[in-house]
Amino acid sequence: MSAAPPKRFYKTVGVEDGADGFQVVLDGRPVRTPLKTVLSLPARPLADAIAEEWDAQTETIDIPSMPLAGFANAALDRIALGRSGFVSDIAGYAGTDLLCYRADEPSALVERQIAVWQPHLDWLAREKDIRLETTSGIVHVQQDDNELEKVHAIVDDRDDFALTGLHALTTGMGSVVLALAVAEGRLKAEEASSASLLDELFQAERWGEDPLAVERRAKLANELVQAERFLNLL
Repeated sequence: MSAAPPKRFYKTVGVEDGADGFQVVLDGRPVRTPLKTVLSLPARPLADAIAEEWDAQTETIDIPSMPLAGFANAALDRIALGRSGFVSDIAGYAGTDLLCYRADEPSALVERQIAVWQPHLDWLAREKDIRLETTSGIVHVQQDDNELEKVHAIVDDRDDFALTGLHALTTGMGSVVLALAVAEGRLKAEEASSASLLDELFQAERWGEDPLAVERRAKLANELVQAERFLNLL
């Protein structure tokens, strides 16, 4: 049996300037993360949005309805405490990035992958000077170490909050290339979600939809949109 949701224990919600950033306050007391760290936020728009999540709670607190607060908690309780591991995790996707592994048949799928995926690899090469090789079928492609180091550097250049959003995007789609495209405003999260599910959507067109798959894709798209929103509020 799942635990009952916590009851709303506060009347007022506000945002105050703190020594280390903006703080969401409940009845005048700052919100803390699950590890009891004061939730200090780097940008007022993000603090205002998280305050709105807290204020929208009714008699009980529905944690899943507060995705921005969840990302902020993760930035302070998880990313900040294990930053190097998260950087390596995100950057490591470049070694086996989804966009680099193409089908060899049918031709319609091959052409669609080229049309949808290749422009993002071209953007990465043009704007970031990072060139990732592609392959087809089940053949593994070993990416150049210098290119992988460049990916690591641009990931590591982000602060803990930006890294949190980038991690959610990367792991959700299996592609650091698509994640960077969303994080830098080249691509909307919903478009990136569809690109990451290109193979699955192609098969659904041919053989019909599975209601459970449709539900799963919608959930993923929503999670990616929330991660994008989190980044845009920084």
